[in-house]
Amino acid sequence: MPYLILSDIHSNLEALTAALADAQGRYDKILCLGDLVGYGADPELVVDWTRENVATVVRGNHDRACCGLEDLELFNPAARLSAIWTRRAISDETRLYLEQLPQGPLTIDGFDLAHGSPFDEDEYLVNISDVMPHKSHLGPTLTFFGHTHVQGGFMVLPRGIRQISPEAPLEIDPQYKYLINPGSVGQPRDRDPRAAYAIYTPETQTVEYRRVDYDIPAAATKIMTAGLPQILAARLFEGV
Repeated sequence: MPYLILSDIHSNLEALTAALADAQGRYDKILCLGDLVGYGADPELVVDWTRENVATVVRGNHDRACCGLEDLELFNPAARLSAIWTRRAISDETRLYLEQLPQGPLTIDGFDLAHGSPFDEDEYLVNISDVMPHKSHLGPTLTFFGHTHVQGGFMVLPRGIRQISPEAPLEIDPQYKYLINPGSVGQPRDRDPRAAYAIYTPETQTVEYRRVDYDIPAAATKIMTAGLPQILAARLFEGV
């Protein structure tokens, strides 16, 4: 049963639509690692789609912020304004859905879903040094995480940690531990503006990283028209 692994959609309907079209026929179930909303201009449509189509979602920090569960003082100005705008834009039904999203990690079919690290949903795992403190405490062989908006991940070996390049399919070796980031659908920050996602096939123990072009000008125009901060539109073109 192949899984479509999505993360950090951030209310970007154009990116989500393109990713789904690219993934069509490649998966049986959809899983999401959080941050459905924030930044983009289509929170209601993205959450409506998620509610109807995604088997399991763990919450992200922007999901908490946009439904009122998170203090906005720690957010940068653009993220704070986006969260305030989203709170006003979403329906009561969507707000309740976001409030009720579970905290990761959640175990699905023998692997885990998390937003940040498996030990702190708000922790960023960007470099090997970020993973090192958790090396001896990881649970299942495979954990999918998001939050950083950087596609790739980490392979934890007995004597060290190796950063994973998303350039080629990954074969999971059960004697090691893996932290896999599918990248961000709607707000990539690895200098590749294309929407990112991954396909995991338990039967073959493989992870395929995917990137797909989408209509960035349309998504950016929606952000500007909504009165959201200009930087949220500009960064889509650069993937930063």
